[in-house]
Amino acid sequence: MAVAISTSAPPYELSVRDVVMPLVPMYHVHAWGGPHAMFLAGQKYVFTGRMDWGYILKTISEEKVTYIYGVPVILYLLLTHPDSPKYDLRGLKYGNGGSAMPEGLYKLARSRGIIVINGYGLSETAPVIAQALFNASMLGWPDEKKENYLMKGLRQIPLAFIRVVNDQGKDVPRDGKTIGEIVVRSPWLTPAYFKDPEKTRDLWRGGWLHTGDVAVWDSEGHIWIMDRLKDVIKSGGEWIVSTKLEDIISTYPAVGEVAVVGVPHPKWGERPVAIVVPKPGQRITEDEIKNHLMKFVEKGEIPKWWLPDKIIISEKELPKTSTAKADKKVLRELYKNVLST
Repeated sequence: MAVAISTSAPPYELSVRDVVMPLVPMYHVHAWGGPHAMFLAGQKYVFTGRMDWGYILKTISEEKVTYIYGVPVILYLLLTHPDSPKYDLRGLKYGNGGSAMPEGLYKLARSRGIIVINGYGLSETAPVIAQALFNASMLGWPDEKKENYLMKGLRQIPLAFIRVVNDQGKDVPRDGKTIGEIVVRSPWLTPAYFKDPEKTRDLWRGGWLHTGDVAVWDSEGHIWIMDRLKDVIKSGGEWIVSTKLEDIISTYPAVGEVAVVGVPHPKWGERPVAIVVPKPGQRITEDEIKNHLMKFVEKGEIPKWWLPDKIIISEKELPKTSTAKADKKVLRELYKNVLST
């Protein structure tokens, strides 16, 4: 179910040493469109056939895979597998999509020499509409600043037109601070939902496809995705960005997986709760995560009122959707009463 290609040789010089491997379920946006482009280029694929992470690592090594497509959890499972340290992954390119790349996971991948390439899109956008791309003025930037843009900053690809708008459909300022919804136009967007005219009208209100993702954009034209509109936590009339908290928690060395969800609160409407899964063989306490978050409060990166009201340490992996994202709907239901007990 996974495929592999390479761009290192023209089609008439292909060998088993030149491969790329999209590792996402093939029914879901077809590996970010990778199969279409790679077959047209005459490149080679490797289909792994099963989601066995030790076997996939072995296949990457034996077939000299050069490029993988996947969601963040797949990268996490590859890097934390017991067999992972014995494989040299330097130079491997990981095309990330499906959900935001946690900062801690990005840094872990870079420490192994993996080049992470972020993209953005939806099933409705068929799928890619933005990628982590530089313009000429950015090439001389310090490496640390460039890394930050490669990790999170996105630019629209050719023939995709993206805006970030408020509730009235007006562009928000390009100040890197004001949050709005991403809307898009391009020639390959879905025109409608099958036999669902009401949902179609909502998708295309104002003549732009509404993604349901909230973001800010900066003066360079980069879009910084903050959260899903449905996952933003509304606390006391203000927004708390769950992915920002997840990013920070993910940088704690012992953290394997993390999800932050909003749960009902009698006074504030919603408050954040963090569910944290340690890396294999590691132990974490709630106080350790609280102290880690406070460092970012003290640096002014997040306000103190954003801090989760409760941090749950779980030994079980997070529930996943069919596309291997943390299933926040399940988590919200599971912990909906945690602040009232």
